[in-house]
Amino acid sequence: MVATAILPGLHYEGGVLGFVILALILGLLNALLKPILALLTCPLMLVTLGLFMLVLNALLLWLAGLLGRSIGIRFYVDGFASAFLGGIVISVIALIASALFRDARR
Repeated sequence: MVATAILPGLHYEGGVLGFVILALILGLLNALLKPILALLTCPLMLVTLGLFMLVLNALLLWLAGLLGRSIGIRFYVDGFASAFLGGIVISVIALIASALFRDARR
């Protein structure tokens, strides 16, 4: 929700349920496809010192949008730059959330 609110290249039209389904799609892609892609692009990861992972995040966000649209969720990514920035925003928010919840468990 935050990424679509602050980035002009990410668009969502719908309710909270669509966001939950889109989050599930993105989570499944990150859990199943991202490790395989990271392994296949290991040489690029080494050469770019891990910065290529941002490109993988952008591609997975774009793919989640395509899969979401195929089941009726109106989530649109305007282009690679929007997906790239969206991947960064989502990663930062996930990092902050994990830090907050880690402190809450102590």
